[in-house]
Amino acid sequence: MPLLGVALLAVTAPAVSAAPPAAPAGQVAQAEGGPGTNHAVDDPFTSERTSWYRQDKFGMFIHFGAYSHLEGSYTRPDGSVCENAEWIKRACTIPDEAYEKQAARFDPAQFDAKAIVRAAKDAGQRYIVFTSKHHDGYAMWPTKQNTWNLRDHSSFDKERDILAELKKESDAAGIKLGFYYSIWDWHDPDFADPATFPRYKKRMYAQLKELVDHYDPALLWFDGEWDTDNPVNRWSRRDGAELETYLRELDPELVINNRVGKRGVVEGDFGTPEQEIPDAPVAGQLWESCMTINGSWGYAAHDTDWKSATQLIRNLGDVAGRGGNFLLNIGPDRLGRVPAPSLDRLAAMGRWLRTAGQGESVYGSEAAGLVAEPTWGSVSRKGDKLYAAVHEWPGAGEPLHLKTEAPVEVTGARVLGSGQRVAVAPAGDGLDLTPSGTAPDPASSVIELSLKPTPAAGEGKGTGLKAESYANETFSGPPAATSTDPAVNESYRFDGSPAASIPADHFSTRWTGSVEPRYGEEYTLTTVSDDTARVWIDGKLVLDSSVPHGPKVDRAAVTLQAGRKHAIRVEHTEGGGESHMKLLWSSAHQSQQVIPAERLYTP
Repeated sequence: MPLLGVALLAVTAPAVSAAPPAAPAGQVAQAEGGPGTNHAVDDPFTSERTSWYRQDKFGMFIHFGAYSHLEGSYTRPDGSVCENAEWIKRACTIPDEAYEKQAARFDPAQFDAKAIVRAAKDAGQRYIVFTSKHHDGYAMWPTKQNTWNLRDHSSFDKERDILAELKKESDAAGIKLGFYYSIWDWHDPDFADPATFPRYKKRMYAQLKELVDHYDPALLWFDGEWDTDNPVNRWSRRDGAELETYLRELDPELVINNRVGKRGVVEGDFGTPEQEIPDAPVAGQLWESCMTINGSWGYAAHDTDWKSATQLIRNLGDVAGRGGNFLLNIGPDRLGRVPAPSLDRLAAMGRWLRTAGQGESVYGSEAAGLVAEPTWGSVSRKGDKLYAAVHEWPGAGEPLHLKTEAPVEVTGARVLGSGQRVAVAPAGDGLDLTPSGTAPDPASSVIELSLKPTPAAGEGKGTGLKAESYANETFSGPPAATSTDPAVNESYRFDGSPAASIPADHFSTRWTGSVEPRYGEEYTLTTVSDDTARVWIDGKLVLDSSVPHGPKVDRAAVTLQAGRKHAIRVEHTEGGGESHMKLLWSSAHQSQQVIPAERLYTP
């Protein structure tokens, strides 16, 4: 009998409990929620929970699974050859039985967790994300939910556990470990049929519980959430909301990407642009650009289109300058060995980061804010320092121009790794930087600018805004609930509401009080809302998103005075389905964040 039939028997056997036992057979019991629930656990832009992620900036992605055994090439029965990598089963229409037979021969005996973690550390990568299960459904740990996994269906040493080995070595090296997990599953017989999909979900929850309980990951990186066929993918935003709630109850410290749902700005902790770098800082959500070193995620012997170390170093600088994280992939071969070209490029990136403190331009940095991104490179910020990563060094005596977004006073300038002088002079709409020598690093040379601290208002004494919530969408009658909310940071999803007395649909909230900025300058107010949002400052409507919509980002520019309490009014309505409301701010000096309680005052 082909393994597919065996797998069907195995996956329907009793499994590790994935949820409270009161759920009907074949269904997943959902985490507690309901009216009065706000699923927003914190502000990912500022929380202690996500601090390591925001500081570390640079991670290693590892795509490794049963597909790696084919090394990117499949010979069909007629002798024709089809090439792909991690999608090879689907792209080359490999029959289930043939794919299972090749997976049974998979023996990555030379997989060396210590060497891989050392390569990450030498590259300056401070976290690792490993593919625990890709779209082919093959689990890379000894899951108890089926036999389609590395221990039960391979030629690999039955005593070894790759995930446990990675966890041990990562912990020893001080590197965070996370796991990629595909929702879409080509192998599970219950996935595509809506009648049996709940059984698949139950096993998926159980597998994720195994990962959390046995390996204590810092991060879960989901994929395979999009609408597609072959097999039909029925994953919905509601499925994602329920799963995220469940996972945060399993481990409140988890960092989760937005593909847990449908890649929305309200889902998970960070967005996931793939094989691209956004051209500007992203509004409303942390973000991470994931990218391959060649053209493939999994190992493909035919793919020799390697990006240069220079290109990758510049990509890292561009990501840092726009406030993101960079997750750079390697794909071990069928034996578990990392290709030499990957290791060479990672080593070069590590040398660049360690040289003359150039890593300061990346780790713990944020979008510059004070200056616009130049054409000749990128600029990041850390406190009162700007780091200009110069990809295109000027000719002798020629300046590098920086357009300023706010008044800045440079008190010092130096080229890291060089004793040359840097002249700084006002010019047009900003500053000219003129180095006196040649570029010390051909990949990217960093100019550090020290800035005079900008005067700012003192610490705020606020506690939040007055919130009045109504059991209707029109703010009619007396409020059903009144409170002081420390921030406008509401994620009711599908089941929550402002108070237990207010149903999960057809409600509204009005927040009133004042907001006190630290800096006197133009601010961008950002709302992340569903269904509607409106914001007034000093009695003037500055943001009007009153046409009902799904999760959406809206922005408005307002000029605020440092230390002045500006009157603020915020309104949110919810008609049906999903519901969210967040209010963030940012400016040249203020990093993007949910406006915190200490800057908000009740009337």
